[in-house]
Amino acid sequence: MALLQGPVYEAYRSDLLKRYKHLLRSLGKNLDPEKTRMVRDAFDMAARAHEGTVRKSGEPYIFHPLEVAEIAVSELGLGETSVVCALLHDVVEDTDITLDDIEHRFGKDVANIIDGLTKISTVFETVDKDQSIQAENFKKMLLTLGDDLKVILIKLCDRLHNMRTLGSVSENTKLKIASETLFIYAPLAHRLGLNAVKTEMEDLALKFTDPTTYKDISSKLAETKNTRQRYIKEFIEPIKEDLDKSGLNILEIKGRPKSISSISQKMGKQHIPFEEVFDAFAIRVIVDSPLNLEKADCWKIYSIITDKYRSHTNRLRDWLSHPKSNGYSALHTTVLGPKGRWIEVQIRSKRMDDIAERGLAAHWKYKAGSKSKMPTPQDVAFENWLDTVKETISNSDLSALDLVSEFRTSLLGEDIYIFTPKGDVKSLPTGATALDFAFSIHTEIGIRTLGAKVNNKLVALQTVLKNGDIIEILTTSKSRIQSDWLDIVKTARAKSKIREALKAERTERAKQGKLLLERLFRKHKLELSDSNIKKLMHHFKFMVSAEFFHSVADGQIRLNKDLLTQIIKKKSIDANIEHIESSISPTINKKAKSKSEQIIIGDEYESSYTLAQCCHPVPGDSIFGFITVGEGVMIHRTTCPSATRLMSQYGYRIIPSEWRGDGYQKAFETAIAVRGIDDVGIVSRITDIISKDMEVNMKSINISSNDDGTFGGKIEVMIYDLLHLEQLIRKIKATHKYIQVTRED
Repeated sequence: MALLQGPVYEAYRSDLLKRYKHLLRSLGKNLDPEKTRMVRDAFDMAARAHEGTVRKSGEPYIFHPLEVAEIAVSELGLGETSVVCALLHDVVEDTDITLDDIEHRFGKDVANIIDGLTKISTVFETVDKDQSIQAENFKKMLLTLGDDLKVILIKLCDRLHNMRTLGSVSENTKLKIASETLFIYAPLAHRLGLNAVKTEMEDLALKFTDPTTYKDISSKLAETKNTRQRYIKEFIEPIKEDLDKSGLNILEIKGRPKSISSISQKMGKQHIPFEEVFDAFAIRVIVDSPLNLEKADCWKIYSIITDKYRSHTNRLRDWLSHPKSNGYSALHTTVLGPKGRWIEVQIRSKRMDDIAERGLAAHWKYKAGSKSKMPTPQDVAFENWLDTVKETISNSDLSALDLVSEFRTSLLGEDIYIFTPKGDVKSLPTGATALDFAFSIHTEIGIRTLGAKVNNKLVALQTVLKNGDIIEILTTSKSRIQSDWLDIVKTARAKSKIREALKAERTERAKQGKLLLERLFRKHKLELSDSNIKKLMHHFKFMVSAEFFHSVADGQIRLNKDLLTQIIKKKSIDANIEHIESSISPTINKKAKSKSEQIIIGDEYESSYTLAQCCHPVPGDSIFGFITVGEGVMIHRTTCPSATRLMSQYGYRIIPSEWRGDGYQKAFETAIAVRGIDDVGIVSRITDIISKDMEVNMKSINISSNDDGTFGGKIEVMIYDLLHLEQLIRKIKATHKYIQVTRED
């Protein structure tokens, strides 16, 4: 950009200043002069540092940090310090500016946040071969959760802008970044209560990973918009008059369509088309109430609505008394609306609505403006979650991949609420077991757990708990820790404490084993030197001394004078012990092989490949290659259930792949699921279409009738390409008005 002259450069400067002034206006009119100077200094430093650098889209790089700062202010409600950090978030990694320069200019707090935002710049060769660069990046990001949450919030703004501008990068890069976003960033945004950010991330990820589904749902939402608005108006009119008479300050009653990604998930889980997604939108009622009247006002609105519309007895969700651990608080119910349609209604105060959309940032704003010193339910929920996060990331024994996996599994999911016999409430992630609950009370309780009672009945420790269960833990006076407990528990806290206890136990047993060995050597007047210990370890095939000593203590290794003498009199084995390199190097199988007939891998790289059994790709599917260990390249569909995990954790082992353009003589295996109303001869008609009309070979068929008058099952077929499969599905659907046919992953 520094090389540009004349009108082009002037246009760039004009656009840059316009964006900067818009950012200042977003910060507000009453900005402190000192804060304004700090923001201006950060802008100047970033503009000079990034001058001459452009993004993949061709626009000046400085526009990116400006947009990240704008998202932080306008969409998350963050303040001046966050804006400064957003403007400078890439300068340390991409320019000559150092953290010392930032600390000198803006102070230690800003420098610490910038340090947390700076990505790991390690190249592939310096990362352990069984590790993932993405996992290391995630780990560094997660470690900052215990220090300053602004790091995570700005990082989410950065990722959101990257997703908005993802159209300018290669297809392979799009898939990797979209998969990372789905795997860790969107769940993290959800856990921090940033519903708007989470929803947009999921929708954009779907746009790039499955563009056909995205366009299909998007166009159908647009087509049904007028019908949807008429229905919402019809629903609202009968209750609006009563709400206006109630004396409540109703700010808004509106209908909101569900996100494209959530509709897609529902269609996939229930195997239904878009037209059968009846809860594609929800009604939201927002009331402006003082903090002490919020709950009462929400219940009053609930009463008015359910006087007009019959409520569904099993669909009331009270998150007023017990907010979710991400701070979300509201009252949800489902009522029978006009034309016999079940409609979800969400009732919130203005404060609850802000927290629902802006999460942690809005929570801080209300907390700072509150005169009350009493912690709100949201305070308690956030603090409990952060304590669990800090405990999880403090476990130094976890590899980057393990940490990310545990964090995603046990800290980013939905919660259930469990009661102690005394009535105290504990929140645990969905899927938690009785043993998880024991460790959530106290580590000592967990270690000494003997059994559990759920709702006054004795149950196994691996029993999965349900919302509202009352649980009592039975203990003994001694430790009962067992290694197989790691397979029972789900929460990161329980796993961390079990590992710590097992490690301490093994360390103590190893010490006892070494003492036993010392006494044995002294008894037989032999020297317990490092060389002799190595000879013993080599003889019994141990690589780690602690494991060897532990086996001695447990009696797995029995030594006498003759055996000891025989082993230690052998010649030194140091020369024979050499480091064995890992054989699982993620490289492409380079065996000589003729060019592939169906798939181009990378730049027409000649490599063996296998079609993944988890998703059965066929010509016409969007695909990618994953470099396996010793089995060449595995070809997956980009919509494969495993795709998000593979691309987010092992991005360096992903290679672009595509089908060749010419015809295919080979048939490919795939499966279809059929469901519908049972009818005489329906299965015969389906098989006739497959084998006679379409001349498709069936590998297997498994269809059964159900007691409720429906039938369902799976058929494995051999087809030539995606178009062939779609024709087959259309033909089967035409056999009966009430039949559903979908492709199985």
